[in-house]
Amino acid sequence: METVLIVVHLMIVVALVGVVLLQRSEGGGLGIGGGGGGGLMTARGAASALTRVTGILAAGFFITSLALGVLARYNDPNAAILNQIPTSVEGNGQGILDALPGAPATTIPESNEPAVPTGN
Repeated sequence: METVLIVVHLMIVVALVGVVLLQRSEGGGLGIGGGGGGGLMTARGAASALTRVTGILAAGFFITSLALGVLARYNDPNAAILNQIPTSVEGNGQGILDALPGAPATTIPESNEPAVPTGN
């Protein structure tokens, strides 16, 4: 299901980019994008059709993005790291990250030597 939704999402993304690039710019700063010759659709009709298609594709993009987020959350219920933190950590000199499942066991060697050489 998630793979199908990702493929649909990517198709919507490609179509949305294409439709946005087809639209005529308002300012015409580069001097391109609009010849006067007649055609099947008038400039106003083409603009409203492209605007409508852009809105529909944007809504589809929004819906598929939300659906992918919801699917990602419910497919892996243990994804939240805060659910894996134990409620109490013993005072054995280790931090809370060492108490997480899968963390390597570290031991603190006991010695009378200082951790930093004193230079004597």
